[in-house]
Amino acid sequence: MEVIYEDNQVIVVVKPYNVPSQADSSQDLDLLTMVKKYLIEKYHKPGDAYVGLVSRLDRPCGGLMVLAKTSKAAQRLTLSFSKHEISKVYLAVVQNNNLNNEASFTDYLLKDSKTNTVKAFKNEVKGAKLAKLDYTVLESKNDLSLVKINLHTGRPHQIRVQFASRGHYLYGDQRYNPKAHPGQQLALWSSYLSFTHPVTKELLEFTSLPHT
Repeated sequence: MEVIYEDNQVIVVVKPYNVPSQADSSQDLDLLTMVKKYLIEKYHKPGDAYVGLVSRLDRPCGGLMVLAKTSKAAQRLTLSFSKHEISKVYLAVVQNNNLNNEASFTDYLLKDSKTNTVKAFKNEVKGAKLAKLDYTVLESKNDLSLVKINLHTGRPHQIRVQFASRGHYLYGDQRYNPKAHPGQQLALWSSYLSFTHPVTKELLEFTSLPHT
């Protein structure tokens, strides 16, 4: 885990690929636990450290995340996320399949908790949530395109499902890409994050390029 910014209220880190954002049934070490351990060791805290998980990244996805160090910051950041006031940009490699150079996707996503999968619908259905993104192709080679994605809503598996539903599967997506080979890494990275600081109201911006 890489820490790229920290103050009394927030901490911004780079989540490694394939690390859960929080504890799950796998019992693998998760990011929330890693951040708590980091704060306990750095500040020699005698007990537990407060860390508020205000957003999540899919386990196979890596990149920038912001977490709160106080309950006040957690409440304000959670509100900012719910109002879509926080800007998030991702980089992804997708199978081209005649992908347009730029476009916007709008769908309604319905999650099946039993299978932990998500389906995209063009029209509103009961229980589904509105999902929006737009993208620009940065480079294409053979059957693959590197795309920059502006995420306007933060739904589970959103980018993976919205592209897959149109036949533009993300490279290495073990869940939604039928052509992915076992062991391939999902090519999805949270590369840009900006938000208004929950206390100082300063605009903070961060960038990160994909790395292992």
